[in-house]
Amino acid sequence: MDKLPEIILQISTYFVSAGIILATLRMIKGPSMADRAVALDTFTVISISLIVLIACLSARVIFLDVGMVYAILSFIGVVAVARYLEGGL
Repeated sequence: MDKLPEIILQISTYFVSAGIILATLRMIKGPSMADRAVALDTFTVISISLIVLIACLSARVIFLDVGMVYAILSFIGVVAVARYLEGGL
């Protein structure tokens, strides 16, 4: 019964990987720049959750710090892209 959390984490990793693939397809195929920006934001959020899942699976706390820094940089990047798309940059 102690293997159950590890199995759940592995299944979650597969779902997150599928989400990354779908977000990448939308980023490539998106009809407008706004769709691509939203897909990029979705991609970064999903990849942050993948980093957290990897931290749980490997029992390394340092990956949580990496995920936090990546989240902050992602937020700044999305704000910059949004300002550029509005014409304010």
